[in-house]
Amino acid sequence: MAKIKFTKGELKRQREALKQFTHYLPILQLKKQQLQAEIQHVHERSNLKIQEIDSLETGISEWASLLSEPGDYVSDWIRPKRIRIGEANIAGIDIPTFEGVDFEKTDYDLFLTPLWVDRAVEKIRELAGLLEEEKILREQKKILGHELRITTQRVNLFEKIKIPEARENIRLIRIYLGDQQTNAVGRSKIAKNKIEKLEEVLV
Repeated sequence: MAKIKFTKGELKRQREALKQFTHYLPILQLKKQQLQAEIQHVHERSNLKIQEIDSLETGISEWASLLSEPGDYVSDWIRPKRIRIGEANIAGIDIPTFEGVDFEKTDYDLFLTPLWVDRAVEKIRELAGLLEEEKILREQKKILGHELRITTQRVNLFEKIKIPEARENIRLIRIYLGDQQTNAVGRSKIAKNKIEKLEEVLV
């Protein structure tokens, strides 16, 4: 506990500090709850994406061997050209959001290209999109988790240290000032009695 001055000015400062701590604590607690709820939501969405990815990879693996045939039909068409990332604000925190994936335009000869290429390109692009979306969800969890740790530390600091400390300081200062006032009254009475006795002697 920091050393305090036993003065009226210090008492006022401690009361103002306590007022601030008790004002901001509910805001921090609400932020903590929002972050916990959002992390849970992102975690659930991430699990669903992983299930979709696993399911799609299983489907693709059945005909993936066709991709190793001579002639590279699809590599240019399935490589993402641009990942579109937006931004959202959760409990005052900016997090990235997945908006989509852009690919090169497919342009090939319908007569010279195998029939399975259209379906392969579509499914692999879908998989690429899911993988990018799951990556963004992981980034969201990382950012939100970091902010939750900071917010939890602040909540604990206010709840367990700052508020009890300010209350205790106020209590100690009030006791000290009360004792000082009582002593002053006592000294005043003693001085008054001495004056009265002196006056009696002089009369």
